[in-house]
Parts: sequence; structure tokens; C-alpha cells
Amino acid sequence: MASCKLYSVLLAVAVLLAAGPATRPAAAASAHLHFYMHDVLTGPAPTAVQVVNGPHGHFGDTIVIDDVLTEGAARSSPAVGRAQGHYTWASVGNPELLVTMNVVLASGPYAGSSVTVVGRDDIGAPVRELSVVGGTGAFRMATGYVLWRTVSLDHPNAVLELDVFVNP
Repeated sequence: MASCKLYSVLLAVAVLLAAGPATRPAAAASAHLHFYMHDVLTGPAPTAVQVVNGPHGHFGDTIVIDDVLTEGAARSSPAVGRAQGHYTWASVGNPELLVTMNVVLASGPYAGSSVTVVGRDDIGAPVRELSVVGGTGAFRMATGYVLWRTVSLDHPNAVLELDVFVNP
């Protein structure tokens, strides 16, 4: 009988230890971030560079980015961070990209945090939706989505408007 009670106590302790702390930090509130991404492939200071030329047309072309994020659409607008990652032309017949990037915030209440974005960018659509699949700092393990629009296109350079909806 004593061994049965000891076993029950040990089992209860193991379950409590496996469950982790009884209190968890309060979750941050959802956030809506809004800024502009300047994708510049030409000129004296490009922020994007093509590293792979696809074998047929643009299919397979891969561009690595370190694009500036600003408060407004003008490049002279205050910078809020960088979009760092890459995009690949992922369709044989249509202008569709696979985008993988980290939105790294350098100013404001989320400075030092980042949001990881992955998704399909159908360049021809007026509004595109990509997924938030993680993040760091205030956005650790975040989920959500990004709506982005092309504000201006001076081929191959572009300015995109990003609305990021994050659920930490």
C-alpha cells in the first residue's frame, strides 16, 4: 500500500514538472504594422541583387534582398527597419514569386523584434496575401498575414506597401 502511495506521489510530481511553470508570461496584444518596402535592383546603391538566372525566361531567377522599410512611400521617409531574405520566380508562365523574408524592425515600440514572412506573390494581383510564420522578440512564434500592394514600379525597382497583421 505504501509503495502505491509513493508511486502516485511520484507520478503527480512528474506530471507537474512536465507541465512547466504554473504561470506563463502575459501574451502581447495583436499588432498592425504599416510601412513601405523599397526593392532597388539598379543604381549606385542597390538593396536587391539577382544571384541566380533561371534557365527559361525568369523562371528560377532568385533575388536576395536587404530592402529598406520606411514610414512613408518616399525613400526619404524615416526608416523603420529592413526586409531581409530572398524571392524566387516560381512560375513557368506567370509572374509569381515565392517570398521568404524577415521584417527586422529597427525603430518604434518593436525595435529589435522581427517577423518572418513566407508566401506566394502573384505580381499581377492588386493585393497579395503572404503568411507570417514566426518572429523574434515581441513576435516570438507569431502568426498572422501580410497584405501588400505595389505602390510604384520603375522596372525592375519597386515600392511596396505592407500591412502586417501579427498575432504573437
